[in-house]
Parts: sequence; structure tokens; C-alpha cells
Amino acid sequence: MQHPERYCVSAKSLAAHLTGLAWAIEHGIDERGLRALHRALDGRVDLAKPPLPASRGALTIADVAPAAETEAYTKAVDAWARATWDAYAPLHETARRWIERAFA
Repeated sequence: MQHPERYCVSAKSLAAHLTGLAWAIEHGIDERGLRALHRALDGRVDLAKPPLPASRGALTIADVAPAAETEAYTKAVDAWARATWDAYAPLHETARRWIERAFA
């Protein structure tokens, strides 16, 4: 999500990454949910790619790297994910609609 010019070129790739992040933040790391989201994006999917936010988050992988202990690392990854999700606030409702569509 912090490098969408490389990983979110198409609407489908953006949907996969954005819904995955949304699911993890709002529903926890539930592998069944993530697999269902990926299945919903298999094949031809008609999606319009929305404009991306200019900011991609206040934290980066560089903020996670110094965390050596498991607990500190887990907290740093969570903070990084949440900062990235916060940066995509204009697309939260889009992500939620895509998730609803996947489970419809």
C-alpha cells in the first residue's frame, strides 16, 4: 500500500491489497476471510480504480526494522499497518464496499 505505483497498478491489484489491509485492521488476521477476499478477485472483476491518496502513511518499514524482540516487532508492525490504513482514509468506504461485495 505504500508503493502502489508498483503493487497496485490495476484496480484489481489495488482491491486485493486494500481489502487485505482493511480486513486485517478491522477484522483481525483471519486467514479464511483473506482467502475469501482473494477468491472474490479471481478471474475477471469489474472495478473502477479510485484516486490514491498523496500520503501513504507516517510510518514505513524503516520504523519496524529496529524492533528486535518479538513483542516490540509485533507492536511496530501493527502501528505501521494502522498508519498506512489511516493514510488511506479516503478509500475506507470503498474497501468496505469491496469486502461486502466479496462476501455477498
